[in-house]
Amino acid sequence: MATRKPMVAGNWKMNGSKELVQQLSDAINNVKSDQIDVVVFPPYPLLPMLTATGVTTGAQTVSENEPGAFTGEVDAQLIKDIGCQYTLVGHSERRSIYGESNDTVAAKFARAQQVGLTPILCVGESEQQREQGQTELVVAAQIDAVIDKLGLAALKDSVIAYEPVWAIGTGKTASPEQAQHVHKFIRDKIAANSSDLAQGLTILYGGSVNEKNSELLFAQPDIDGGLIGGASLKAELFTAICESAKGTV
Repeated sequence: MATRKPMVAGNWKMNGSKELVQQLSDAINNVKSDQIDVVVFPPYPLLPMLTATGVTTGAQTVSENEPGAFTGEVDAQLIKDIGCQYTLVGHSERRSIYGESNDTVAAKFARAQQVGLTPILCVGESEQQREQGQTELVVAAQIDAVIDKLGLAALKDSVIAYEPVWAIGTGKTASPEQAQHVHKFIRDKIAANSSDLAQGLTILYGGSVNEKNSELLFAQPDIDGGLIGGASLKAELFTAICESAKGTV
């Protein structure tokens, strides 16, 4: 993966508790090193608790709006102020369940960068889209929405996570070869305009990553780590995945 530092990001989704913070924070801090970046995305109320333990944190989503009359939304500046460094934007569940469009995701990406958060842009296709041969078309459109709004250079201060929708929470995982193909497509797409930006861009794989398949996935030349769901809720599994990432350095 050239000189890119691997990243392992744990997305707790709507799971977690004060007890889980206590159980996992020590394990997460113990596995961190100069070799890899480890980030956790818990539900909003747990963010200050995890940040206080020294864990690098991010929000699972942020509003695209500046502060105002948006009941139930959370402003990116507030996320930054409590010590977070990252936010996910465009996770497939946000797109499919809450109807976030490519334009909305691009606006959230812009707001995150405006306040100094690093956005992790989630892209990926549904099973039907894959079967119809539309994977590259869908992924390209999701990335182009950000480029069209902010310019190619905006990707320099970001991370991309390829997460095939059909592999999230289903137990199905793209084979290392399938995942590598899309990761290479993303990197080649960026390289067509800036080879330096493309080579420096961290691209994660997300989709039923676990301690059994992470080593083979992370060994692929264009896969720089993982966006982990269920396995991030168990210390022994998450730390094992982090060790897999260290093994690629």
